[in-house]
Amino acid sequence: MLKEVTATRYVTPLREGGSLPGLVEADDLGTYVLKFTGAGQGRKTLVAEVVCGELARRLGFRVPRLVTVALDPVLGLGEPDPQVQELLRSSGGANLGMDFLSGALGFDPLAFPVDPREAGRIVWFDALVNNVDRSWRNPNLLRWHGELWLIDHGATMIWHHNWPGADTSAARPYDASDHALARFRPDVAAAAAELAPRVTQELLAEVTAEIPDAWLAGEPGFATPDDLRHAYAHALLLRAAVVHERITGVEEAK
Repeated sequence: MLKEVTATRYVTPLREGGSLPGLVEADDLGTYVLKFTGAGQGRKTLVAEVVCGELARRLGFRVPRLVTVALDPVLGLGEPDPQVQELLRSSGGANLGMDFLSGALGFDPLAFPVDPREAGRIVWFDALVNNVDRSWRNPNLLRWHGELWLIDHGATMIWHHNWPGADTSAARPYDASDHALARFRPDVAAAAAELAPRVTQELLAEVTAEIPDAWLAGEPGFATPDDLRHAYAHALLLRAAVVHERITGVEEAK
């Protein structure tokens, strides 16, 4: 399971994200970007962050470390913004924290070149998890110590919003024409050859085991959190083998 820490101070809201994440300090002396269970997108956003973040890490991508952060709503009493106060009041218990990469720069596709191999790996991964939120307008990539880091995977795996249609949804193509890295001639074929065989049932079981039970409980159609974990793994396993054939909108490296 993810490391568990306790928030000791709410520092400031981060208004760049639609879910209004916040910056907090924790009892392990770490500083984290906190995503709240009480945000409008709900706990499925946090589940997507865990599944995609932990899968990406195991496939060799750079992703900020994830933790669960126990939040006492009393920390928000001194916050002057009523919207933030309400968010903190509704998010008591376990929330999701991501290491704060101090000094990181937002990725600009016009300023930072990316080689076709790395571009191909990221495009392939985004196709696997159906990430619709890595566009040139909003790359959700950071440049930190000269390397690319992947962030913000809440808008992925859209099939988990409608499980009865999950197999159909997961089989759809991925349009990468708007992707932040489409201009770098991503070598998707090489990425698929490298990464697809590594997406196994065992790896996905390891990844989905990181999701807290509380974020999975009560999903209609699933008797237990483990049943829901298996559904996430099943959809990704089916997609991994063939998704490279269904990526459209990019001119691959030759």
